[in-house]
Amino acid sequence: MADLSFIEDSVAFPEKEEDEEEEEEGVEWGYEEGVEWGLVFPDANGEYQSPINLNSREARYDPSLLDIRLSPNYVVCRDCEVTNDGHTIQVILKSKSVLSGGPLPQGHEFELYEVRFHWGRENQRGSEHTVNFKAFPMELHLIHWNSTLFGSIDEAVGKPHGIAIIALFVQGLKAVTEILQDIQYKGKSKTIPCFNPNTLLPDPLLRDYWVYEGSLTIPPCSEGVTWILFRYPLTISQLQIEEFRRLRTHVKGAELVEGCDGILGDNFRPTQPLSDRVIRAAFQ
Repeated sequence: MADLSFIEDSVAFPEKEEDEEEEEEGVEWGYEEGVEWGLVFPDANGEYQSPINLNSREARYDPSLLDIRLSPNYVVCRDCEVTNDGHTIQVILKSKSVLSGGPLPQGHEFELYEVRFHWGRENQRGSEHTVNFKAFPMELHLIHWNSTLFGSIDEAVGKPHGIAIIALFVQGLKAVTEILQDIQYKGKSKTIPCFNPNTLLPDPLLRDYWVYEGSLTIPPCSEGVTWILFRYPLTISQLQIEEFRRLRTHVKGAELVEGCDGILGDNFRPTQPLSDRVIRAAFQ
């Protein structure tokens, strides 16, 4: 079962209250109904966008994916920052963990940059990808960049073989943990003294996964992303999921616009057309 208790014993991190300035690094965006990302972010109109629905019967078994085993060389991260950015919860990694093998270019290392979460307000939705049109309550992404070809994640975004993302569906039950109460509002951060990315991987052999080529699921929605989606979901408790549903999209004390309750949830992009892409499977 997944261990999300890494947010449990957190040490207070200086809070970023200067949240009046919208998004420092670009245009404000959101998940509100009717918002068209493609009007502001041209890449969102691309042909190979993510997420998608995975039709398991149409996935093509590719035994070559197992010729070189998918190998996450993840190390324990000390003093990682966890942030509510108003769109999601991010865990920013400071130690060098890398991913190689499997569908990735031979000899290339992809450095783990961050972990991001997407969840629904109800259990019937929340994951970005769906399997046979079934959604899960939550999906987490381990986002990597090609450190063999590029000097930073910013350089890698939008380039062929630039980004690799491991996606994990989340459902089920585990012990109660008071995870997120201290970063309930946008702009809040904490430092966790110890975080082990290996605890998020459900299958020690890392053999049951699908692969396809797609894009980032948040603006700018750049393509050139290799998606690795594990077949078996992580399990956490219903109470843990409810902790995510208490998070807010706004700074503490902010005045909400009419019709907005400020709850951070349903932060997933709708599935996009598969077009002529082939989904490969490392299992039969």
